[in-house]
Amino acid sequence: MTTVTPKGAPPAEGRGRMPALYLGHGAPPLADDALWTGQLSSWAAALPRPKAILMISAHWEEAPLALSATTTVPLVYDFWGFPQHYYEVTYAAPGAPELAASVRKLLRAPGTPVQDIPDRGLDHGAYVPLVEMYPDADIPVLQLSMPTLDPRRLMEIGRKLAPLRDEGVLIVGSGFFTHNLRALSQDGTVHSVMSEFDDWGRRALEAEDIDALLDFERKAPAGQLAHPRTEHFAPLFVTLGAAESELSSQRSVIDGFWMGMSKRSLQFG
Repeated sequence: MTTVTPKGAPPAEGRGRMPALYLGHGAPPLADDALWTGQLSSWAAALPRPKAILMISAHWEEAPLALSATTTVPLVYDFWGFPQHYYEVTYAAPGAPELAASVRKLLRAPGTPVQDIPDRGLDHGAYVPLVEMYPDADIPVLQLSMPTLDPRRLMEIGRKLAPLRDEGVLIVGSGFFTHNLRALSQDGTVHSVMSEFDDWGRRALEAEDIDALLDFERKAPAGQLAHPRTEHFAPLFVTLGAAESELSSQRSVIDGFWMGMSKRSLQFG
C-alpha cells in the first residue's frame, strides 16, 4: 500500500519496512548536475524517513569486513586533481553506534570477524549522494566495507543485513551501473558498450535473473569492458541480497547516462 504524505509534511520516519537502494553516486562534480541532484532529492523525499542509513560504497574495500566511525569524523576525499571547492564539502551526519551494534550481531560469526575503524569517515561514494538526498545531515550514517568483490558472498552479506530494513534502516549500495573511465565523455557521447550493458542489466533485473547477474562478467555483452574492475557493480549484490524476497517490486528510479556512464539507480520495496 502506498502511503500518501500530506503536502508540506515529511514522510513518516521508519514506517514499516524500508526499501533497499542501489544508486549511481557519480563523482564530486555530480553536485553541478542540476538534473541528477534534483532526481536524488526527489527520490529521498518520496521515501519514508530512515532512522539510520547503512552505506556500502564502491570505494571502500576492506577485509576483514569493517565498520566506519560511529562518531562524526572528517570525510574521506578519496579523489585527486579536482578544483579545491570539492575538497571543502562537509557532511557532518551523526554517527550510528546502535546500527553498528546491530550490524556486528548480524554479521559476526566464527571465521567472519567484523572490525571497527573508528577514524574512518564517509568516502565520496557515500557522502556525494547523501548531500543531495538528505542535505540537513541529520540522519545517522554508518558505512560498511566490502570485504570481497565476489557477488555471491556480497549477496550473502545483504541477506544477513535484510532484518535491518524492518528497524527503519535504509540500506544503500552505492556504485555505478557502468564504470570504465576510458569511456568517459565530456560531450555526453555514450559508447555502445555502455548502452548495451545497461540494457542487458535492465532486462536481467526485470526478469529477476539473479544467476545471470551473478555471472555478469561472462554473460553480459562486453561485461568486462563495462566494468574492467567490478567494484562499482559489486554494491548492487548487497542490495539484491537485502531485497531478495522483493525483487518483483524493483523499479529504476533514475536512468540515462552521465558523461557516458549509466547512472541507472534502483529501488526494491
